Amino acid sequence: MFDLTGKKALVVGGAGGLGMHMVRALLEAGAKTCVIDISDDMHSMVSSLVDEGFPIHGVYANISQRDEIRESYDYALNHLDGHLDILVNAAGIQRREESEDFSEKDWDDVIGINLSATFFYCQLAAKTMIPQGGGKMINVASIMSICGGKTIPAYSASKGGVGQLTKTLSNDWGSKGININAIAPGYMDTPLNTTLMKDEKRCNEIMARIPQQRWGIGEDMKGITVFLASPASDYINGTIIPIDGGYLGR
Repeated sequence: MFDLTGKKALVVGGAGGLGMHMVRALLEAGAKTCVIDISDDMHSMVSSLVDEGFPIHGVYANISQRDEIRESYDYALNHLDGHLDILVNAAGIQRREESEDFSEKDWDDVIGINLSATFFYCQLAAKTMIPQGGGKMINVASIMSICGGKTIPAYSASKGGVGQLTKTLSNDWGSKGININAIAPGYMDTPLNTTLMKDEKRCNEIMARIPQQRWGIGEDMKGITVFLASPASDYINGTIIPIDGGYLGR
């Protein structure tokens, strides 16, 4: 039920701290995968995976630009022979500042990449998947889709939006063969949280609330990614699944 052999997958933000592990999970399960990212690390990551024998291709794009969203999608779809079974939206940025001082630019940047790009890639993928009879979409939300956080108004708003968007699209596309769900990572040891992890007081507060007594790591995303991309999740739709070590249970 978890075999993805022969499937075609697209991962937006696949060179990020969590995205790269989601990419590897899909490849290890058998999916031919294309990665869209702006990171300079993408090409070395892709090259390394090719050397391991995995079928993967990288596409460089700045997804804050609407025209590059469509161009990168079309390029990736062409590389996947015009067929798409799995879409993963893992791209995300963070900006921290006291809410009363949070800048318009930071707000627009975060909303544009975390929420708007997620919608537009979903929309493009739906136009491919619906004529095919369906597919799987996985959005990366956050426990900030549920909690509020501190000094991250744009991030919390964007991830709350991703959660609600996922539910709405499941209502619109569930009858058309598309399963769309969101993964909500908790506090993860990634470059996105470097500043937070250096804040000893805040870091200790967070750790005290995590029953498993550790921050999450990229490998924690692999199993849920394969599950939501595979036939094992065929009757799961419109959900937000926390991967948080029990944080929300406290």
